[in-house]
Amino acid sequence: MNKKTALTIGIFIVIILLVSIMIFTKKNNKEATNKIVGTVMQYDSDTVTIQDDNLVIYTFNVADQEFSIGDNLDIEYTGFLNGNTNLQDCEVINYKVVNREASESGIPASFQDNGIFKDYYQLAYSKLKTLSLDEKIGQLLLVRYPDSNQIEELKKYGFGGFVFFEKDFKDKTEQEVKEMINTLQKNSKIPLLTAVDEEGGKVVRVSSNPNLVKEKFKSPSELYDLGGFEKIKEDTLNKSEILNNLGLNLNLAPVVDVSTNSSDYMYERTLKQNTALTANYAKTVIESSKGTGVSYTLKHFPGYGNNSDTHIGTVVDNRTYDEILKNDIPPFREGIDASAEAVLVSHNTVNSIDSNNPASLSKDVHNLLRNELNFTGIIMTDDISMGALNSIDDVTVKAILAGNDLIITTDYQASFNSIKDAVTNQTISEDQIDKLTFRVLAWKYYKLLLIDNQK
Repeated sequence: MNKKTALTIGIFIVIILLVSIMIFTKKNNKEATNKIVGTVMQYDSDTVTIQDDNLVIYTFNVADQEFSIGDNLDIEYTGFLNGNTNLQDCEVINYKVVNREASESGIPASFQDNGIFKDYYQLAYSKLKTLSLDEKIGQLLLVRYPDSNQIEELKKYGFGGFVFFEKDFKDKTEQEVKEMINTLQKNSKIPLLTAVDEEGGKVVRVSSNPNLVKEKFKSPSELYDLGGFEKIKEDTLNKSEILNNLGLNLNLAPVVDVSTNSSDYMYERTLKQNTALTANYAKTVIESSKGTGVSYTLKHFPGYGNNSDTHIGTVVDNRTYDEILKNDIPPFREGIDASAEAVLVSHNTVNSIDSNNPASLSKDVHNLLRNELNFTGIIMTDDISMGALNSIDDVTVKAILAGNDLIITTDYQASFNSIKDAVTNQTISEDQIDKLTFRVLAWKYYKLLLIDNQK
């Protein structure tokens, strides 16, 4: 046998041994018992859904149940967890209800995810303890600014914030807008999120009024054509200064959906460039917005693609999972890595992720955002009053159970009552409401809306 043949045989034997070790290890790992601790969000006769400390949601097949909504479960299982999906292909060996000790600060362990707002958790928890259930529910609602009785409704429901539309600024002077928003803030126990969709181009709320801005903000694609990312940075700074001056602290932009086809519904609102350039756009806007007093929101997760208008009715996205990961997710990832504070989820039903639910109501979509992209900020729905969700019952409760922190809604009375009824009938635990309110409050401290001596 020559040396070359001997070497070839030796390499072949090594490969066989390595493959055998990998198979053996995998088999042993599958048979090994693992543990996870999470809070019970839902259960039925055969399954239990929990949320762990990283806000990832898991559903296990469990029989002989002896637990309640809001309990902390220590689950022993064999197999492998898939953090990007909800239903787990694991065998539950045992589970038990456990009492988890709070930290020295008193904050429950399940509240502490080491997230982007972590430096403000103690302040948020102290504020949380001063709120009634109604006040906590109110903080979860970002509502369309009512046409009338705004102060009365604000005092009754204690909203987390308002979304303003073009009609709310129509013909108003700068001073009138400032007075409108200042009056709202003065009458709110907790400072409000004051939000607009000021995307530029097709969607402009503030700059549609020449009394407030001399000319409408340009679309992302127009800015890019004029001066690339430097022009986009300049526009973000200018836009933020104007919004902040008026008292607006949240922009429901940028649109980081990828579209290069002029026939796409979302095309005119996008950068109109490929994935890599759109990702750079997301990063540029988020980085430029820091320190301006205005937070920006990446939308519409997990990417709108070539889908039609969800304002009108149900929209189904039939693209493959790999295609979405490759083409649509990178802009969100870049924005999140640049410390984006908020992500807005679309109402498209993405078949390759969850064929049974619109993205905004899908645990699997939220798990992708939390687990794959490591997003620890605020997840909010698109307006749940849009046509795509019209035929869905208990939409607000489903949105909360899917993993949203903040609900954008026009019919705020229905949303408020739905959440309160769900707590009363124990569909949602008050601890879950506490956790979500705690996150919204932490964001408000992070944004410097709340201060220690706040009323």
